[in-house]
Amino acid sequence: MAQAPARAASAVRLFDAHCHLQDPRIAAVAPALIRAAGASGVARFAVNGTSEKDWHLVKQMAEDHPAVVPCFGLHPWWVPERSPDWMNLLRRFFAETPEAAVGEIGLDKGSHGKTINFGEQVEVFQRQLELAKELERPVSVHCVRAFGDLLEVLKQTGPFPAGVLLHSYMGSAEMVSALANLGCYFSLSGFLTGMKSTKAKHMLKSIPLDRILLETDAPDALPRLDNVSVSPVHVHSSDADTEKRHMDSESQAANASNESLNHPENIHIVLEYVASLLEMTESELAELSYKNATKLFSYPGSKVQHEPEDI
Repeated sequence: MAQAPARAASAVRLFDAHCHLQDPRIAAVAPALIRAAGASGVARFAVNGTSEKDWHLVKQMAEDHPAVVPCFGLHPWWVPERSPDWMNLLRRFFAETPEAAVGEIGLDKGSHGKTINFGEQVEVFQRQLELAKELERPVSVHCVRAFGDLLEVLKQTGPFPAGVLLHSYMGSAEMVSALANLGCYFSLSGFLTGMKSTKAKHMLKSIPLDRILLETDAPDALPRLDNVSVSPVHVHSSDADTEKRHMDSESQAANASNESLNHPENIHIVLEYVASLLEMTESELAELSYKNATKLFSYPGSKVQHEPEDI
């Protein structure tokens, strides 16, 4: 695995509030990625399932790694592939995994999302929001070009005392107040580096400090900054052969270039970029975001309430 510049493990404490380490593109090397990130100060990883096909992988990863917080949900992209029994299966995973949160769920009107019936997206989203409220669990939400619709659904279903994590938030500054009033947190990833810096700064300044989270969305959202050297994932063939059981040969994602794959250690780059826009020190933002994430993920049964001795 290519290494980012060495950092003192004790320098900062970070919580990757949203990632997909079970993704077939990086599952083979996920244990190594967790160890490397842990050594750099990343203490927690909220790993989000996206469909019935990967919930068991997330569950197993959480059992294998104390630092992994499991999340189960049906992502809008996989709504057309859901089985008739998907909700009962989802409920079963939560019954068997009391430490789990809800996610990734949401709405999408982007290039891929617009090919999926939006009415079905809304129905599946609402049912999972209601489940999160019933279970008193936080919920990690995906939203692409559908923030107006998102706000309406959240108003109809909310408020959400257990919290809503808006992952890779790229919405407007003007929407922040209404979303925050419904219980939303705003999680920032490497995608933010693709937004015009003045717009990003305006949006960040509108977020209450007690609602800011940091994430990688690994293996996606690799930061793109001209003056920063980013460490991508490097998958060794021997590792891939050993872990073939984790790989989905039918997935187009599995064929993606390793050079474009993100990993949790790169949360330090997100930290540095967001801190610069907020005019805060990295240590201040790290501790602030860690406390916010710990509060969000501290619910009855959560492993976050008890600090692990190791990763």
